[in-house]
Amino acid sequence: MQALNPRFAGLGTTIFTVMSALAVEHRAVNLGQGFPDEDGPEEIRAAAARALIEGPNQYPPMTGLPVLRQAVAEHDRRFYGLAYDPAREVLVTSGATEALAAALFALLSPGDEVVVFEPLYDCYVPIILQAGAVPKPVRLVPPDWSIPQAELEAAFSPRTKLVLINTPMNPTGKVLARAELERVAALAIAHDAYLLCDEVYEHLVYGGHRHVPVATFPGLRERTVRIGSAGKTFSLTGWKVGYLSGPAELIGVIGKAHQFLTFTTPPGLQIGVAHGLGLGDDYFESLASGLERKRDRLVAGLRAVGFETLPVEGSYFVTADIRGVGPELPDDDYCRWLTTAVGVAAVPVSAFYWQADPPRHLIRFCFCKTEATLDAAIERLRTRLHSVA
Repeated sequence: MQALNPRFAGLGTTIFTVMSALAVEHRAVNLGQGFPDEDGPEEIRAAAARALIEGPNQYPPMTGLPVLRQAVAEHDRRFYGLAYDPAREVLVTSGATEALAAALFALLSPGDEVVVFEPLYDCYVPIILQAGAVPKPVRLVPPDWSIPQAELEAAFSPRTKLVLINTPMNPTGKVLARAELERVAALAIAHDAYLLCDEVYEHLVYGGHRHVPVATFPGLRERTVRIGSAGKTFSLTGWKVGYLSGPAELIGVIGKAHQFLTFTTPPGLQIGVAHGLGLGDDYFESLASGLERKRDRLVAGLRAVGFETLPVEGSYFVTADIRGVGPELPDDDYCRWLTTAVGVAAVPVSAFYWQADPPRHLIRFCFCKTEATLDAAIERLRTRLHSVA
């Protein structure tokens, strides 16, 4: 038999799938995979349901329904003062991962270099490599996940084509500050590079921190594409509706890649998301404040049983240091032990690194769960963690 594509044939199953399956097998409380355990606003779901029944349910435009593209443009203006033409500068995709794939395939050529930041979301590097490009990782420094300036500058070269930024960041929970973004942006401009900004957690920011899109900086709009996610903004991860905003010349080419990936996205779901993007400020504020309370609830529970936790400024996730708590194991084995012996599932942070020798003492918990789910996990940690170690 002919060999398969080694880029994918050699990949293992994602850590999220592995840990979720282990959680099911051992009836563990699953704080590993990042999805809420309750659905988003009923009025959004009702709008999608009406559209599904009333139709049409045929192919919508490849770039997305005009009503959703308009809603995305209005959202970007409302929250960030960014002005995009909904007809030429907004593209709807089947989830943010598809948006990332379409953008990377469209913007990269073989031999191009892409600056990325570790730890990173696990789809970035495989897509970059499949495009024939070369990832140039910059390793962030815990506990505050700072960007080391010397390593940042060293990652850029005459072959740098793109900088891939994720803020708020998965898995670290870091929200990149304006000063950090300005340092990255200055290097991107100096090397005439594009910026692809994964901003799916844009409305999940806590403790007085603020999400600042790079596209709002002087001179950056024309070289920046930003990605949003209805799944994260409306707790509807299974819908897989994403969207990109950017200059027409970039969005137009990304659309050509998109047409050969998923081509389009279910029209009823697009109508529901368009309704959601028009919700009042109270919805977006309550989303963040509710998750912030859950963050604090889980952090308090983790600290009570001995874990040190790292700062969480945004996203769904809190990172815990496992040193001195339970058996001395590397993070992946520790997560398996925690799932099978204690009954709480988490994921190892080392899974989010591409370079060799990642830190092996950090694990990631997800707090976008009901209070009952969080309390059940905390209780298991309290009663079992030290007794089974």
